Amino acid sequence: MTTPTALAPAQAAARLGEFTVIDVRTPGEYATGHLPGAHNIPLDRLDEAAGALGRAAQRTPLLLVCASGARSAKGCETLAAQGVDTATLEGGTSAWVAAGQESERPAGARATWPMDRQVRLAAGALVLTGFAAGLIWSPAHWLSGAIGAGLVFSGVTNTCGMAAALARLPHNRPPMSAVSFQETLLRVAA
Repeated sequence: MTTPTALAPAQAAARLGEFTVIDVRTPGEYATGHLPGAHNIPLDRLDEAAGALGRAAQRTPLLLVCASGARSAKGCETLAAQGVDTATLEGGTSAWVAAGQESERPAGARATWPMDRQVRLAAGALVLTGFAAGLIWSPAHWLSGAIGAGLVFSGVTNTCGMAAALARLPHNRPPMSAVSFQETLLRVAA
């Protein structure tokens, strides 16, 4: 297993035409803006797409992208374990846009918050709810404790169950006009 290459936005921009770009964010996040020519294969579906990505990597190098670089780094590890070499974009699309690089956004795409922001909002709201409800009924404090334990587990294991659950909500699913996952795999593998 090789260590994935991390490219700064300027490095990636200079070589963008050399890569098959895979955006591992949720379809809702992808629709808010992505690197030019990027294909959307969410992180939780990378195992399913490994064969097509392996074939694509034999033709051109793969560049995995997410909002901050954390999910794409995890995706690089997942694919490296299956023998597929990849690179990741340091700082993700946030750094890409901050560096003044161009991004694509489908016409009529709805704005969706990045997943890390959705997780912070949901976790914070649940902790606050558990605390407030605990003032009236003390066993409700367990909700805050459970969320805290989940956040510690998430940090230790570098996984996020709450993000996986939030990714299934309607606003994080692809719009009806989006390219289907199967079509994306065919385009990547071709």
